Amino acid sequence: MEKNTPSQDSELLTEIAVAYYQDEITQEEIARKFGISRIKVGRLLKRAKEEGIVEINVRYHPVFSTRLEQQLLERFPLQRALIALDYQDEEEQRRQVAALVATHLAQTLKENAVVAVGQGRNIAAIADHPGNVPLRNCHFISGIGGTHRPGDALNADHISRRLARKFGGISETLYAPAYVENRALKESFMQNGTIKETLDRARKADVALVGIGDMNENSYMVKLGWFTPHEIIDASLNQGVTGDIAGYDFFNAQGQHVDTVMNDRVIGLSIEELRKIPCVIAIASENTKAMAILGALRTGAIDIIASSAQNIRTLLNMTK
Repeated sequence: MEKNTPSQDSELLTEIAVAYYQDEITQEEIARKFGISRIKVGRLLKRAKEEGIVEINVRYHPVFSTRLEQQLLERFPLQRALIALDYQDEEEQRRQVAALVATHLAQTLKENAVVAVGQGRNIAAIADHPGNVPLRNCHFISGIGGTHRPGDALNADHISRRLARKFGGISETLYAPAYVENRALKESFMQNGTIKETLDRARKADVALVGIGDMNENSYMVKLGWFTPHEIIDASLNQGVTGDIAGYDFFNAQGQHVDTVMNDRVIGLSIEELRKIPCVIAIASENTKAMAILGALRTGAIDIIASSAQNIRTLLNMTK
């Protein structure tokens, strides 16, 4: 009996997959059409998925996200969970999560509200969300100093300015570096009146926007040069660090603070100061951050979490 070539096999798998998934022909009808057994049809459909000929993407109904949110709120003292549908593309996932946060802000920000703004890709995506929002006279304040990379659009100051334009408000710069070489230098900066006044206003914010970081060698902190990939791995394996809030305040899976080389070297709002802000919105769009989100929620500093359905499902499975 002559065997099919790889090309012919692929054509057969594609034809059967189209018949079943697109034309909605039953497996029994396909078996009769191709002169093969129904069991073989099932095996061929399985092969079509394994070889990437068939890709199944599930798009959840909003009711599904509502159910996930309710389960999360039963386990953690949160105000809301903003849960985006799952996307394989990381940038698209980030845009979808940012869209939920931007919409929430548009619906809830009050006139003259003060918003403390963090740094990073997920916070920047909120400012860059193209949707229209009601103009409000809000005050956006950098909750962390600037980085050494000129023109970095992920700086808190750059993001604050873009959010102010988006909502028709004003922005305030924290005139300090985000990272300094030692504790003594940080204390010197903190004695500056301008820096102290800006941070005091940020501490009294109505809302704070912060990112949640995880411990991997591609993290934003590595890109900034704050950590080497080796230091990140060491902090994770040897110190039990699972993530950070705002880019530098580190915690373990139980939400407890962990000392790292970054202690007392960053000028910005701490977890303790975030706890006193009425509404802290934490954003983590990447589908690798479930463990980091869990630790962040256990710190007690987060009021609203914005993430993907995959992260929330994983988190719920970890806390059964």
